[in-house]
Amino acid sequence: MTTEAIPAAVTSRIPGERSRVVGRTIKYVLLIGFALVVLLPAYVLFVTSFKGLGDATPANAWKLPESWETAGWSRAWEQLGPALGRTFAMVIPASIISSMLGSMNGFVLSKWRFPGADVVFTLILFGMFIPYQAVMVPLVQLMSNLGVPNGVPSLIVLHVVYGLPITTLIFRNYYAGVPIELVEAARVDGAGMLRTYASIILPISAPAFVVVLMWQFTSAWNDYLFALFFSSSRNGPVTIALNFLASGQLQDYSASMAGALIASVPTLIIYILLGRYFVGGLMAGSVKG
Repeated sequence: MTTEAIPAAVTSRIPGERSRVVGRTIKYVLLIGFALVVLLPAYVLFVTSFKGLGDATPANAWKLPESWETAGWSRAWEQLGPALGRTFAMVIPASIISSMLGSMNGFVLSKWRFPGADVVFTLILFGMFIPYQAVMVPLVQLMSNLGVPNGVPSLIVLHVVYGLPITTLIFRNYYAGVPIELVEAARVDGAGMLRTYASIILPISAPAFVVVLMWQFTSAWNDYLFALFFSSSRNGPVTIALNFLASGQLQDYSASMAGALIASVPTLIIYILLGRYFVGGLMAGSVKG
C-alpha cells in the first residue's frame, strides 16, 4: 500500500505545479511586455541623441545611428548647462522650505489642536484643487506688486506656496500615527510647542521628509507653466531652456533628445537612490499607530 500511495500523491501534485509554472510564465511575459512598452520612448531618445544632423529624422527614429556621434550632447549641454544650475538653485530651497513649513503645519494640525483646526486644514487643502491656469494672471500682478524679481526668486516663492497643501497633508497624516502620549509627556516636562516639535517630532520625521522632498523636487523640476510666466531663457529653469532647444525652424533632433535625457537625469537619480524610502514613507503615513 505504501509503494502505491507515494506515486499517487506525487502525481496529484503535478497539475498544481504545472499551473503555478504557467502562471509565473504569463506574469513574467506580461511584465516584460509592459517594460518594453515603457522603455520604447527611452530607446528612441537614446539612439537619436547619438545621431548626426542628417541621420536624426522622424523617419529614422527606430533605427540605430549610422555613426555614433556625441555632437548632439555637446550642443545640448551648451544650451542647458547654465539653466541646470539655475534649476538646482530654485528647486533645492523651494523643496526644503515647503517641507519644513508643511512639517510644522502638520504637527500643529494633528497634535497641537486649536479651535477651528479642521477648518484651517480644509482651507489649506483647498489650494490643491485650484488650477494654476485660473490664477496665473492675478499671480503675475501680485508678484509684480510685491517686487519679487522674475526668475529663481519668484519661482521659489511660488513653489513654496503651492507646495504647502500637499506637504501639510502628508505630514498631518504621518503625525496622526505618532502616539499622543509622547506630546503629552513633553508637555508635562514643561516643553512648549516649538521645543516639542524640535526635540520629539522632528527626529522621527525622516520617512515623511523623504516623501515630501522627493515630491517637491520632482514637481518643481518638471514645472513649465510657472517658469513660462515668471522667467525667460536668460534666467529660467531647464524646462524653458529645453523648450528653446527643441524649437526653431531647423529642428535639431539629436540635441533635443540629448537635452531631454540630460534634464531627466537628476530626478531619475533621486528615485533610484531614494525610491524604496519613498514607498516606505507613504506607507508609514497611511496607518495610524
